[in-house]
Amino acid sequence: MLTAFASELGKKLAERWMSLLVLPGALYLAVATAGHALGHGHALDLSRLVSWLDSLARTKAEEGIGGATVLVLGVLVGAAVAGMAAQWLGTALERLALASEWRRLPAWPRRWVARRVDHRRDEWRSAAREWHRLRQAAAAAAAARQVHDPAPRLAALRSMRDIAEECPDRPTWSGDRLNATAVRLERDLGLDVAVCWPYLWLLVSDGERAQLTTVRDDLARATALGGWALLYLPLFVWWWPALPLAAGIAVTARRRTRAASDAWARALEATCRLHLREAADRLGIDTAATAPPYALGQEVTRRLEGSPPPAP
Repeated sequence: MLTAFASELGKKLAERWMSLLVLPGALYLAVATAGHALGHGHALDLSRLVSWLDSLARTKAEEGIGGATVLVLGVLVGAAVAGMAAQWLGTALERLALASEWRRLPAWPRRWVARRVDHRRDEWRSAAREWHRLRQAAAAAAAARQVHDPAPRLAALRSMRDIAEECPDRPTWSGDRLNATAVRLERDLGLDVAVCWPYLWLLVSDGERAQLTTVRDDLARATALGGWALLYLPLFVWWWPALPLAAGIAVTARRRTRAASDAWARALEATCRLHLREAADRLGIDTAATAPPYALGQEVTRRLEGSPPPAP
């Protein structure tokens, strides 16, 4: 049984290695090879590329099986290295997109980011005031039994959410989307998601854990796509079609990152709300004595964060 498990695990790891690193890396090497063979002057000359590939194939055939083996191994290694570089860049881009630690930046970039956060906050507050005004007008019209067009109110709500779900605290939409989840959980339930999430993760079922893992992996894959865009960009020096290719990948990565961060934020909030009482029961908290959800969330947070360090 152990041998079968190890075999299946190795198979899954090999499939993941191929799908995440080797195949995208092989495509990157193909584009780089085309750029090297064609250059700017013959950027879209397919016949020239075919002739160059035929010449390369004949050269390797003359070298025998050793030359072909070295070529294949070189492609596999190069593709894997490119894939790992894209993953590393994707991790860096994820940190930039979520921007949870922007206040720890050095002084001059922190001042620039703070100005951007202030600008986003001013725009959001303006949009929020307009939405609340239209919402109050709709409530007044409903109380007076008057017909009211909901389109302006919904448009104002979309404008506000295009900036952020809650008052902005980070320089990016994706970062503010996750921050909005933390703000709502603390406001509605008194729950500190940073403290409680590792414990709530242990309470979810295997099916829920698999779904959460998939959603989180989607965010990592979206930012890794941005890493590929950064890798394709330098190829523009030799081959101009690499520039629109990198731009297209970057736009796709941005859209997927926003969608994935929204899905991850919703999954986090749903899990915390659905498993709060279960966490309270496991901690031995009397849910009847702490009936308001806010008090219950505060008590769960207090139990899980532990006592503060003693005064020196």
